[in-house]
Amino acid sequence: MAGHSQFKNIMHRKGAQDIRRARQFAKLIREITVSAKQGLPDPAANPRLRAACAAARQSNMPRDTIERAIKKAAGQNGSDDYVEVRYEGYGPAGIAIIVEALTDNRNRTASDIRTAFSKHGGTLGESNSVSFMFDRIGLIRYPATAASADAMLEAAIEAGADDAQSTTDHHEITCAVESFFAVRDTLESHFGEPETAKLDWRPTTTTTLDEDAARAVLKLIDALEDSDDVQNTYANFEIPDTIMQSLDS
Repeated sequence: MAGHSQFKNIMHRKGAQDIRRARQFAKLIREITVSAKQGLPDPAANPRLRAACAAARQSNMPRDTIERAIKKAAGQNGSDDYVEVRYEGYGPAGIAIIVEALTDNRNRTASDIRTAFSKHGGTLGESNSVSFMFDRIGLIRYPATAASADAMLEAAIEAGADDAQSTTDHHEITCAVESFFAVRDTLESHFGEPETAKLDWRPTTTTTLDEDAARAVLKLIDALEDSDDVQNTYANFEIPDTIMQSLDS
């Protein structure tokens, strides 16, 4: 299990899936709200909003819920004013963690994040204290059935991507942040809507965790992800499959 993935295994390990689903919907609606406010409330003319709507559809959010969120954000009375904030710190075993949040109360969010780090063996750091250990990239993922590996690589390079890696399950295309929307739109014209399209923090090196460290790190990640304000969490760790199976049992 890689630390830069979105911790799907964690979500499946925990109970109360309805609560997790509701929380995920709330986070997606926040992203839709911010995206619609920062640009036009039209996904076709607003690349960030288009990506937010695609992510919502991937999570099976009803279309009318998405449309209501856009209309609310575009209304004259507006909606909650969220600001984007990023926190960085260290977790158990010295792993580096980046937390992205959307909040309408910076003090509340900072307190929640600091408490989570302190309670679970971590330390909240200053801005840019760990981000130098990550690359900021554009990430686009298609299922393996979308195209052959050669066809996807050729299309990705022609679109301006840096690389395309293919496995039996999916194609993963990476590109520079400034090229992200252009690459995504070009690939979408060839292969349809991707299953994932987002800006990502990719660690340049990772730390492999033993079972005790993995348990401690996942508890911290769980606590961070439980915050309604937290949108994404990234970290530079790896957990061997055998240890993940032990933790899941």
